[in-house]
Amino acid sequence: MRSVILAILLLVTPLLPVYAQESTMNPSVHYDSIEIPAGAFNVVRDNATFFKLPHEHVTNWQLTIENKLTYANPNGTAIIRLYEDPKEQKFIEVGMGSPPDHRLWVAVNTPDDGYFVILDEKTGGWTPGQIVTVQHTNNGGLSASIGQQVLVDNLDVAGFTVRDIAAAGLISTSDPPTASSGSVSINIVSGDPAQNPIFYMPFIVVGVTGALIGILIKTKKR
Repeated sequence: MRSVILAILLLVTPLLPVYAQESTMNPSVHYDSIEIPAGAFNVVRDNATFFKLPHEHVTNWQLTIENKLTYANPNGTAIIRLYEDPKEQKFIEVGMGSPPDHRLWVAVNTPDDGYFVILDEKTGGWTPGQIVTVQHTNNGGLSASIGQQVLVDNLDVAGFTVRDIAAAGLISTSDPPTASSGSVSINIVSGDPAQNPIFYMPFIVVGVTGALIGILIKTKKR
């Protein structure tokens, strides 16, 4: 019996350092970071500034937004849109208003359903230094949070791949500038967990544990 257990342990043990070394070797992982300057928010929405991401972020991704703008207009807004394709009317929108209200909203636009606001905090929606997180997963759909507070949870948007990010802030050309200085930092990471070898480790451990329990039960019955 001891020899059987020892054999199983010897089979599993060499896998542990191998998986530990390969845990970060996921070929599907992509990471992009952009800094959107204040001037990009001083244009009307119909003339938004587009930023083409170096990578396509497919299905499973997480994006963070840090607003470091100095607002020049008490009614100003910084609008960030995530696009699959700028030519298609499907996007996710995050809007951040100026102090003192610090309005925060999250909206989605789809060709079938049009534009609809999911969340709109008129006052106290965000504060400088806080990170707004937007993420999408294959099983969970779209979620958004700020700090530990969940804003949107598991919204089905029929899948979403982030390829472009747009920035704007004015409703009309007669509006005063939104921001005088600063920037908005955006970081996005994506990847397929199934392409990481460590992803399969729980299944291996369960299989080995099950085999070991089965051997122990049979041996005890004898």
